[in-house]
Amino acid sequence: MTRPVGVALLGAGTVGTGVLRILERHRERIAARAGGPLEVRRILVRSLDRHRPEVPASARLTTDSQAALDDPGVDLVVEVMGGEEPAQSLIRAALERGKHVVTANKSVLARAGGELLERYPQRLYFEASVAGGIPIIKPLQECLIANRLERVLGIVNGTTNYVLTRMDRAGLTFEQALAEAQAAGYAEADPTYDVDGLDAAHKLVILAMLAFEAPFGLDDVHVEGIGRVHPTDLAYAREFGYTVKLLAVARRHDAVELRVHPALVPRDHPLASVEGVTNAVFVEGDAVGPLMFYGAGAGSLPTASSVVADMVEAARRIRATGQEPNGRIFRDDRPPIRPPSEMVSRFYLRFRVVDRPGVLAEIAGAFGRHRVSIESMIQKGRGSEPVDLVFVTHPAREADLRLALDQIRGLDSVHDLASCMRVERGQEDA
Repeated sequence: MTRPVGVALLGAGTVGTGVLRILERHRERIAARAGGPLEVRRILVRSLDRHRPEVPASARLTTDSQAALDDPGVDLVVEVMGGEEPAQSLIRAALERGKHVVTANKSVLARAGGELLERYPQRLYFEASVAGGIPIIKPLQECLIANRLERVLGIVNGTTNYVLTRMDRAGLTFEQALAEAQAAGYAEADPTYDVDGLDAAHKLVILAMLAFEAPFGLDDVHVEGIGRVHPTDLAYAREFGYTVKLLAVARRHDAVELRVHPALVPRDHPLASVEGVTNAVFVEGDAVGPLMFYGAGAGSLPTASSVVADMVEAARRIRATGQEPNGRIFRDDRPPIRPPSEMVSRFYLRFRVVDRPGVLAEIAGAFGRHRVSIESMIQKGRGSEPVDLVFVTHPAREADLRLALDQIRGLDSVHDLASCMRVERGQEDA
């Protein structure tokens, strides 16, 4: 193909504008790497009235999505609208028309990615769908193909990482740190999608599909948010030698575990140093060992950087006259999903108890009866009641822990279980 690769850009918001800026800023370099120029022919917008200085002379603004898809000069559709609909329908329609599609849409991929990747593995590109500007999709798809990946850990939501960082560093409450994040523009007015772990769960589905070469969905993910994390827990975590992060965890052994939750991470682990709105993904391969991908997880230009990289790859394939470098993404044997009750983990537990002799022995006895072993403990006493009694356990099956906790809650000496979080330590817990 000697003519420019025609592009329809669906969405001209934060990311779409970033794409246009990068295409203009690095026009010659991008054309050289793509084997020829990229020409934006159509831009789908909500309103034609707004002044848009980034729009190139070659592009026509439209509010008609079908006009953008039906343009015979469009080879590549770039979806940066966000949301599940109409984005999913437009992505499907473009793929069915034989066009290549670049998307940054984690919602569509988490819900329909298994089907779309099975049907269109050669024409669907989605580097920007996880961790913004961090290149993680292509390494999982191609660069690490010589490895069997057993575990992927990610800090993939900037809002929650900022909140937990401020709680840890400044001693703020969850509410104070969240308000600060909102004032700084790092959190939405309604932050539920982020702080409840749903955003991270969508991204985990995408990472797991590529790491384990099997289709997964949101129903496969156990999700907990950070709303119950208290500054007291961050202080105790520090005493134990940990910090607290919202982790997205994909682990494979005889079954696959997919979970998003706040977890204690050792302060000497690479993920512990990831602060503020920064994202990181930690991967372990049997040949290459541990790797960490780190950088800006959101924002106009970081996300657009990944989108444009996908556009260049798509343009190369379009110009390759039908050569399809990608084979099947998924294997035939989908591994079973381990339910939360059967997951094994270390746990951090904070009880508020009556300050009197024998309380520790009562709680330890309940743990022992249900095969939960105590690794370390902090006991605070001789102050106003209730007082804190804090444990980190050895690896325990969650079902056994729940039975022990049910018994402990019934003790007269125990006011309540103030906190329960997993501890994610490393390969020794895999």
